[in-house]
Amino acid sequence: MNVTLRREDLEFGVRTVSHALGGRTAMPILSGIKITALGDGLEFAATDLAKAIRCRVPAQVRARGITVLPGQVLSQLVGRLPAVPEVELESLDAQTRLRCGPSTFELPVLAADEYPQLPEPTTDPLGRIALPQLLQAIHQTAFAALKASETTRLALTGVDIVFKEGGAKFAATNGYRLAIKRVPVLDLPDRYEGAFLVDAGILGDLHRVLSGLPEDYVSVYAEAGQIHFQAGPVLFSARLIQEQFPDFERVIPKDNPIGLFLPREEFLETLRRTELFAAEESGAVTLRATAQSTALEVSAASRERGKSQEVVELVRPPARGIEIAFKAEYLIDALRRMESEQVALWLSAPERAGLLEPAGNLAPEDEGFLYVCMPVRLL
Repeated sequence: MNVTLRREDLEFGVRTVSHALGGRTAMPILSGIKITALGDGLEFAATDLAKAIRCRVPAQVRARGITVLPGQVLSQLVGRLPAVPEVELESLDAQTRLRCGPSTFELPVLAADEYPQLPEPTTDPLGRIALPQLLQAIHQTAFAALKASETTRLALTGVDIVFKEGGAKFAATNGYRLAIKRVPVLDLPDRYEGAFLVDAGILGDLHRVLSGLPEDYVSVYAEAGQIHFQAGPVLFSARLIQEQFPDFERVIPKDNPIGLFLPREEFLETLRRTELFAAEESGAVTLRATAQSTALEVSAASRERGKSQEVVELVRPPARGIEIAFKAEYLIDALRRMESEQVALWLSAPERAGLLEPAGNLAPEDEGFLYVCMPVRLL
């Protein structure tokens, strides 16, 4: 392999695929970044077997070839190279030489024939999602899932992506809260239905990879236990979780008659302060609303931390009063991922789930977002 490419393209390719580098693993080859010199450029690739990322950049290719370089060293090096326009990569017998202006680096190579074959789509895409909408869907749902270290139920560590009726619903839950976001999907075949469960952490990596791209749309493919996201020069593949996700449509409250309409930012800041006084084991804050009154009392108390009581002015008085407690963290997590100035919290009884949604003049980022939260039992 002998190629010349822009320093910025080298850095972009390496940093993009570094999100899929294997950590501590019994397969040392997964710590490497595979670089393939094609006819018109370079392809960078990395995988930890749960996800794989490929990224193509233009290059002047004088000799084709494949090399696998130590990923951690390479990803750190590319950000510290001299500020020159171009770099050169050349494969030697047991090394790859990187020349950058006055500097020359020789990197050891890993065995390319041991590198696993990476998944790639072989069929037409299911459809296309606008890149900003895909990023927002991940941002507003993945946080609600559990981490693998917190549960043995793999379904609760994932985000369920359901394609149906011209759109996709993203849903995540930890059993006590549920975040849902619907986005439109272009070119989705009529009557197509399909559900794909993807690890929430992997979608977080996808968010980081795609955030810096200038592309307008992401093409989505699914086959053979994998889901693929293609945006310009980047192909991100993720292994699906082979478990059944809960039927989330059934737990969305349909008959909550008490609507608390709140200024989002003020409610959020009040909860952040009140949380400091909540009991450590429950993290519960209590909301008290009175019929025909715009004063919503937000309070928390614990023997170790003391007591807090504040009033948030509702946009309009509710028809009925209610006293209900929620884990403050759960409400805060949802509110800080919304952009609308106003939200509505729909309630029916102290022991039944509440439904939080944007209200008033909805910000475009909040279109299609719903959040269900189970209450904490009042003693």
